[in-house]
Amino acid sequence: MSRACLTAAVALATVTATALGQATPAFAARAATVHAAPDGRGTACSAARPCAIGQAKAKVRTLNSRMRADIVVQLAGGTYRLSAPLTFTAADSGTNGHTITWQAAPGARPVLSGARKATGWSRQDPAKNIWQAEVGTGFDFRQLYVDGVQATRARTELSRSDLTADADGYTFTSGGLAYLNSLADPGRTEIDALGSFTNRYSPVAGIHDGVITMEQPAWNNNTFGYDTITEPFRKGPLYIENAYEFLDTPGEWYLNTRTGTLYYKPLPGQDMSTADVEMPRLESLLSVGGTYRAPATRIAFSGLRFSHTSWLRPSTGQGYADQQTGAFLDGTWDRPSDALSSCQFGCRLFEATRPHWRQMPAAVQVSAASHITFTGNRFSQLGQVALGIGNDANAHTTGVGLGADTISVTRNVFTQGAGGGVVVGGVRSDAHHPADRRMTNRSITIGDNVMRDLALDYRDMTAVLVTYATDTTVAHNEIHDLPYTGIAIGYGWGANDPGGSEDYLNRGLYDFQPRYTTPTTLRNVRVTGNHLHDVMRRMDDGACIYTLSDAPSTRIDRNYCADNNGHYGLYHDEGSRGYADSGNVFRDTGDWAHENHNPTNNTGALTLTDNWTSDGSLSLRDGERGNTVTGTVVVGDGDWPAAAQRVMENAGVRPERPARPADEGARSPDQ
Repeated sequence: MSRACLTAAVALATVTATALGQATPAFAARAATVHAAPDGRGTACSAARPCAIGQAKAKVRTLNSRMRADIVVQLAGGTYRLSAPLTFTAADSGTNGHTITWQAAPGARPVLSGARKATGWSRQDPAKNIWQAEVGTGFDFRQLYVDGVQATRARTELSRSDLTADADGYTFTSGGLAYLNSLADPGRTEIDALGSFTNRYSPVAGIHDGVITMEQPAWNNNTFGYDTITEPFRKGPLYIENAYEFLDTPGEWYLNTRTGTLYYKPLPGQDMSTADVEMPRLESLLSVGGTYRAPATRIAFSGLRFSHTSWLRPSTGQGYADQQTGAFLDGTWDRPSDALSSCQFGCRLFEATRPHWRQMPAAVQVSAASHITFTGNRFSQLGQVALGIGNDANAHTTGVGLGADTISVTRNVFTQGAGGGVVVGGVRSDAHHPADRRMTNRSITIGDNVMRDLALDYRDMTAVLVTYATDTTVAHNEIHDLPYTGIAIGYGWGANDPGGSEDYLNRGLYDFQPRYTTPTTLRNVRVTGNHLHDVMRRMDDGACIYTLSDAPSTRIDRNYCADNNGHYGLYHDEGSRGYADSGNVFRDTGDWAHENHNPTNNTGALTLTDNWTSDGSLSLRDGERGNTVTGTVVVGDGDWPAAAQRVMENAGVRPERPARPADEGARSPDQ
């Protein structure tokens, strides 16, 4: 037998023995398995006496200083109800090139949950079928999960024509809104406004005599700039929500924080004596990150479910002054005294805010880390972004952002999320022009995931957003049932690219930030083999695949985009350059390729070759602005050529390969 065959045989025997709980003597001397359970006790952390998950972390720290083999932490099935986020630093890392894997025990489905159950339900209003449970006081949440599905906060839709906005809020112009004057707790309500590409939340301070007074600075921040509450580019629905009086539709809920009473109106067939009602108590579940000098490294998570969080900042006086894809305006800012007329389509003082936008924090966070993998997990019932990789420091509980290197996210399911799926990169200056090269996000892989039913509350968010990162691959994901864009690449609208943008010079941005002369960290992105369908269900100004700014050596190829509500297939927005789009298929979309260009925004130098589409309309022209468009095939009557059919058949999640030693513990995307 050759040395290679002998090595493979020994490896296979070792894995088989481990799976059977019968380790070979060599393996037993070199590696360790730590066991945890939801009801674990003590410090043994053995199969016979598993410990609590926190103790398992402590146990690993006694084993990982001089690793000679991988360490596995096996989590028994059940729900691990966390009282604080789990944090993994350099001290929790694999050493000597070996990995520490936190994985489901064979056949188990462990859930890392940030919630407490609501029990003891009784019918409060038989006529309206409203039920109640006493859940205690001293906490709040924005999401409630019932039988695995995010319920809807009690709300009612308002007509914009029945309201007149001013610097303090709204005045009724219709007697039909008089009922709002008698709400029992108007200070708990919020305005939820959908525009074209923003979804904003602004809390109410009070309602009296036909006047809705809004909390500050949320109202100011939501009513100047672009696509504002008061002057949206597209007038989407406007809701007032979070009052008991709005409980009129099955699946709605309301929490009275003063009495500690939770109200819910069940869906047809729902039995409240057996319903699983989860109340989030944490804003995040997991934080992986060290420092740039000592990053967290070589940690893997496999076969786990991450569930039940709620991000509370929009409930404060800051609200959620959304700008696009989870970046928001925060703080108190100068604005024109006549902002409701002079700054609804941008103004100089609004540009002062742009370099300081914040990012929505994720339920699972990775920064200042390398060689971190997520395989076969389920991210479900989360109150914000599911997974944040190398976001700005303000979006990480560690206080250290960016610096994500060699991160792999494969064969996971992302579903039932209030926000987006995966956000890679930050939006502030250190993200695009890092002060320390170790801040650069690089070598990120997002592949073979299923992403569906996301952005349920923050409808401006995408399944995948890559702002600023180098060497990133987004491949073979299936993405569907989203209110907005499927995959978004780039940020900054070209303003941070070399030489800047004359558009933003004219707007006054460079009075508040540098006009950079060097490239950003966004380069060499590959978007390939993804299947995107049924996106753009609620919002506007988006696409299956959307881009911003210069991204040298970036390829968008062999993706299949279908049924996106008549919106763009590919949308190259402001400053997009350096993209090569080839071999993609667009079925039942609007313009299959769109370019947002004007004489001052640098959009152009785009190459589109050999794409197929059922709609020949496009606004990106060959020979204009340095663009090349060749080989486009317009297909009629569904008569797709064989090459196009191959792209359609191969797009999305690929069949899983037979398990190898490194694949043990992984689950398929449909676990």
